[in-house]
Amino acid sequence: MDRTPESYFDALYETDADLERVAERLREAGMRDISVAAGYGRLLTLLVSASGAVNALEIGALGGYSGICLARGLPAKGKLVSLELKSEYAELAKANLTAAGHGDKVEYLVGEAAANLRQLKESGASFDFFFIDADKENYPLYLEACLELANPGAIIAADNTLLRGKTIDPAKQGPSVQALRQFNLTIARDARLQGVHLPAYDGLALARVKAGAD
Repeated sequence: MDRTPESYFDALYETDADLERVAERLREAGMRDISVAAGYGRLLTLLVSASGAVNALEIGALGGYSGICLARGLPAKGKLVSLELKSEYAELAKANLTAAGHGDKVEYLVGEAAANLRQLKESGASFDFFFIDADKENYPLYLEACLELANPGAIIAADNTLLRGKTIDPAKQGPSVQALRQFNLTIARDARLQGVHLPAYDGLALARVKAGAD
């Protein structure tokens, strides 16, 4: 049986009951499970913890998988703000984070992410860590919004930057593909960022916001 590097490393880790619960609840609700890959979920927890982040912002909650991973890395008094378009996903995510013991750390803002990002900026909110995993056409917009909300040295992570191989296929020219190519180029070349791209699973972008980037 052929194994990918990702499946080999994933198999080294014990089953995670809290994250398994997320997948099970999504299946029960008839919702598509497009949560962040297991390896990148572990990486999010490590990065949040290692960076010393206290306030994190998540764009795209789904069933709470990435929310659990982010919350695990936050200190006891840390705060996760999660933006989710659909109320049913926000409710499911909240239930799953509560079951995992992190319900007191998270606040859900339901509705269009762009509008909620503007409200956060107007309120003077700022964050140490960002995770983008929502509609791909708006990734460039979300990146700019994160930069406006970022504390110096904040980390920005974004999932699905390969878009199932479409971003590296010249024949693919749809709006989501073009938006992700623009986003990926910004991560690589924008002077405000120190960026890197990870090619495993479906691709992950990581960037550190330089001091004075605003």
